[in-house]
Amino acid sequence: MSSKVIEINSNQHFKSTVASSTYTVVDFYADWCGPCKQISPIFSQLATAESKPGKIVFCKVNVDNQKDVAGTYGISAVGHDSMPTFLILKGTSVVETVRGANPTALRTAILSAAANAAKGPAKSSASFSGKGQTLGSSDSNITPKTVQAPSVDWSALMASPAAFAQGRGWPGAVVRFVGLYVWTLLSLEPMKAAQESPFTVQTSGGRRVG
Repeated sequence: MSSKVIEINSNQHFKSTVASSTYTVVDFYADWCGPCKQISPIFSQLATAESKPGKIVFCKVNVDNQKDVAGTYGISAVGHDSMPTFLILKGTSVVETVRGANPTALRTAILSAAANAAKGPAKSSASFSGKGQTLGSSDSNITPKTVQAPSVDWSALMASPAAFAQGRGWPGAVVRFVGLYVWTLLSLEPMKAAQESPFTVQTSGGRRVG
């Protein structure tokens, strides 16, 4: 048997196999069935060539050992004319049936199902069905933070630049720097001019005022 053909061992096993793929090709057979043995190699060859994970899967059901599975589709070992029976399922619905060892009909049915399966997306495994995160995207639970620049009191700046320079934050620091630069630029004693400049930070007892 080809490694691409799944031997069904229980009703639950059959359900999980069907659920794992868009299309399922099922070979209902019996050990005592001569035609089943004759066409089995052809079924295995088609399974090896056409099996696609998540799209089309191949399995075998022994009608004597798995009567519940066979009974679901009205297939039994009674009457040699119905053995083997091949079903092509899309989901759990039967889309095509091939009865007897008819290689041409089986090949045509499987190739048609494989072509249709190739057109659609593959079913994903349940273990990978959780919510993913796309690189470059943001999580919907993360709230973007907004950084607001400090406001500038232009009226206070224009009225008294020196007093404005005593304020905290980068607006006061910028005015203080520019004021000190201009104040000392033309002075013959820059250090003394800087100390006496109204733009120098005013302190009291070693601590800044304001």
